Amino acid sequence: MPDERESAASPEQHLTDIRERGSFVSAHCRCGWRGPARRARARAQADATAHEPPARAL
Repeated sequence: MPDERESAASPEQHLTDIRERGSFVSAHCRCGWRGPARRARARAQADATAHEPPARAL
């Protein structure tokens, strides 16, 4: 049975999304990090990808 303290709100998890505001987009993470405002969606997505830690080997 998993410990509820290690649920989806775990600070180790970096779940990012892209948010639009007017003509700008920026990457946001559940941990509180926010990328710079960009005009290009691809650049904001690259910011989000760079923020996410590398996947662990199982």
